[in-house]
Amino acid sequence: MTEVPSASGLKVIVSSVASDAHTWNLVFLQLLLEELGHRVANLGACVPDELLVEECRRQRPDLVVISSVNGHGANDGRRVIRELRGHPETAAIPVVIGGKLGIDGADSTDQARLLEAGFDAVFEEGASLASFGSFLRSIPAGVTT
Repeated sequence: MTEVPSASGLKVIVSSVASDAHTWNLVFLQLLLEELGHRVANLGACVPDELLVEECRRQRPDLVVISSVNGHGANDGRRVIRELRGHPETAAIPVVIGGKLGIDGADSTDQARLLEAGFDAVFEEGASLASFGSFLRSIPAGVTT
């Protein structure tokens, strides 16, 4: 886990879902977020749901970004968001998910189900960085601390 201190920006936890062993996407997100002035704790690949909840309780982030490239993000994402929303300390933290969320590519049904399950935003594979940036600017820093 890597955390880069900064006096400004959002405090962001970057993570994968438990079944996803890919790391390049997490490194990319970390570097992108840091370039935009945010403080990032990268939990790495194959993060168990319980560990993500524990780290959110401990770190009190302004935002959680979950990335998946293995095509199982939609299924794993619904499970992990239930865990996060099921605890009072983590229920209000903004959480987004993105990447290759299904094995058949972008699917508006998966997006709708993920939003319905409790994600604040869903960024399917191929979504623009501008839309992610717009979402980031909508999150106030320091709300959960």
